Amino acid sequence: QVHLVETGGGLVQPGGSLTLSCAVSGFNLDYYAIGWFRQAPGKEREGVSCISARDGSTYYPDSVKGRFTISRDNAKNTVYLQMNSLKPEDTAIYYCATRFRQTCNMNEFNYWGQGTQVTVSS
Repeated sequence: QVHLVETGGGLVQPGGSLTLSCAVSGFNLDYYAIGWFRQAPGKEREGVSCISARDGSTYYPDSVKGRFTISRDNAKNTVYLQMNSLKPEDTAIYYCATRFRQTCNMNEFNYWGQGTQVTVSS
């Protein structure tokens, strides 16, 4: 059975850093793209990163570009999201997901983890 489990959320001060982990099981991480999304109260879900399986290419929207970095460790079946220079507006529930395709299309993810809360506050 397909499972994606996010961990690593918590409370961090503005300007701080946090690393999220997405542990996957039930499918081969070598072959499929993984995306990170977030949803804050009153806001639409936003794709914040993706890493492709074909060539390891990555995607970041302007809101996080230069601050967030996605990476994967296929041997550990884990995808990471390193978040630096965090801002209060980064506060959200963060989800990882897969679309069972090699490449990143942020509108086509259909298997999701349960989410982990990230709160950025002084």
